[in-house]
Amino acid sequence: MGMTIGEKIIARAAGVKEVKPNEIHTVTLDRMMSNDGTTHLTVDMYHNKLKHPKIADPEKVVFIMDHNVPAENPKTAQAHKKMRNFARENNIRLYEGQGVCHQIMMEDYVCPGELIFGADSHTTSYGALGAFGTGVGCTDFLYAMTTGTSWLMVPETLRFNLHGKLREGVYARDLILTIIGDIGANGATYKIMEFAGDGAHSLSVNERMVLCNLTVEAGAKAGIVEPDEKVVEYCKAHGREAVHMFKSDDDAHFEAVYEYDLDKIEPVVVRPDFVDNFALLKDVKNEKIKIDQAFVGSCNNGRLEDLRAAADVVKGKKIHPDVRFLVAPASNTVYIEALKEGVITTLMEAGAMIMNANCSVCWGSCQGVIGENEVLISTGTRNFKGRSGHPTSQVYLANAATCAASAVAGYIVGPEDL
Repeated sequence: MGMTIGEKIIARAAGVKEVKPNEIHTVTLDRMMSNDGTTHLTVDMYHNKLKHPKIADPEKVVFIMDHNVPAENPKTAQAHKKMRNFARENNIRLYEGQGVCHQIMMEDYVCPGELIFGADSHTTSYGALGAFGTGVGCTDFLYAMTTGTSWLMVPETLRFNLHGKLREGVYARDLILTIIGDIGANGATYKIMEFAGDGAHSLSVNERMVLCNLTVEAGAKAGIVEPDEKVVEYCKAHGREAVHMFKSDDDAHFEAVYEYDLDKIEPVVVRPDFVDNFALLKDVKNEKIKIDQAFVGSCNNGRLEDLRAAADVVKGKKIHPDVRFLVAPASNTVYIEALKEGVITTLMEAGAMIMNANCSVCWGSCQGVIGENEVLISTGTRNFKGRSGHPTSQVYLANAATCAASAVAGYIVGPEDL
């Protein structure tokens, strides 16, 4: 029996020829990433719980401050200080104020075929380059960081065959939110979501990152797009070599296979308070849902294409006087490119507030927190109750163009309605 992409990556990491679903293997990790959400907890356990602590391979570990940057209170400042000191003492590469962890990892580190643990659930993003990225808690991260290894139960794989191309005004975000709406928020629990077909290959690496990033919202252990020449080109442009370009065997076993025609996908709005509370924009906009804030950014939709889409919508217009429109580039690299292109200028002239490159409103802890009964439309990753502020607030999810159009109109609409 052949193997899927994910199974081949696990087999490589385990040093064996073949693995099968539900087997448990000891694996050697290619890379580990931790951000300021939990690194201070990992550091405390390292010092207080281990008798002879030592980092197995500092070259494989990356620390990134992105959730609360810059620090918004003394408690966060102390956690950041602990993170800085630990990184310095152990020769660990530290990023501070340079962007969202997953964007930085994609820009600087991830390679096809790698097995990567991240102390953040959206580590699944790395499947955009044909890698196996998965989120772990700080205890598992500590073990991985100090041994270089971990254990992994081989997941079943769900195959999504994508056909055709997305129509103009429809985005990869609409596609993955449609899929999650179809299979449900627990439809891929501890499974690999594998994307292939001509439709998958029509997507850019950044668009593939959107798909893989949100697979965890269906409960997936990992999301992986079958790598191709675009992956090779991306790695080369970022100074890396694409070596392990795994593809599923013709006789590989999939627990289920789904078929999607991309040209049939429509713009989506996800209602509060669950990521699978799916609706079509054309139905929602008739309800004239008033908003208080709009956000474009996050590890799902803070890249240059998203900022461009938002700028195209608001160009020559003004943000509604009752709406706050916040934009956070996913990294400083994205920020600088957006500055060069005039995208930032266009957004600011319309009335948008441009934040530093960080998790920002999506995280709901340090920037753009929404108040009691307020409504946010967001390109963030989640819309759980209280995710971005007060427990009575509401979060709708949509693509960057819809969020920008809604910021102009004052209620949820699409760009074609302005």
